[in-house]
Amino acid sequence: MKGPAGFLLCSLLLVAFQCPEMAAQDDQPDPKTPCANWMGGAPGYPGHNGLPGRDGKDGKDGLKGEKGEAGVQGPKGEQGEVGMPGRDGPRGAPGYLGQKGEKGEGAFVHRSAFSVGLTDRSPHPNVPIRFSKVFYNEQRHYDASTGKFLCSIPGTYYFAYHLTVYLSDVKVSLYKKDKAVIFTYDQFQKNNVDQASGSVLLHLNSGDEVWLQVYGDGDNNGVYADNVNDSTFMGFLLYPDLDGH
Repeated sequence: MKGPAGFLLCSLLLVAFQCPEMAAQDDQPDPKTPCANWMGGAPGYPGHNGLPGRDGKDGKDGLKGEKGEAGVQGPKGEQGEVGMPGRDGPRGAPGYLGQKGEKGEGAFVHRSAFSVGLTDRSPHPNVPIRFSKVFYNEQRHYDASTGKFLCSIPGTYYFAYHLTVYLSDVKVSLYKKDKAVIFTYDQFQKNNVDQASGSVLLHLNSGDEVWLQVYGDGDNNGVYADNVNDSTFMGFLLYPDLDGH
């Protein structure tokens, strides 16, 4: 057929052929989906692990974390060697005055002393001069009957004498244990009263004796005393020996 009727028929036939094809394409599933086609296959086994990748670059330091709690104290270590002494520190301020302590027991004080004077004129030579006028002899270490001082406390003593000289020359000696230690001589001047004196420090042991006597044969015994003139002899302990007391 020719004309419009033939063109219409051809158009309808062409559309009829294309519609089934398009329908068929719409019914087929996507081959990329697990259920491609109506009968999908069984799932495959997992693949092997791949090789580790390369280490990445170090990242930047993070922010500083908060301070943690203190740990448990460890055991005490061994003592170290003594170090060099340090410098002296500054001097501190004076402390407060402490309370007054209790009264202690009194220490024993060793005493030994005497002071005596002459009463007789012209004492005999070569024997101890007996000073019988006692000024002080509390410990009784001086014997007025013999004129000798007897040491009872070992230590250091001081002895001195002051003599009035009249009518004759005077030469006297201070003795310790039968040995003359010092000498004093004074020449008498006529119609005049003179003085003679001497002193010495001596160490004495217990039992030692000390005395004063006229030295010579009797021509030098002008030691004199009366109611207005004295001749004196004295001695006392300075300090005792520490090892004995």
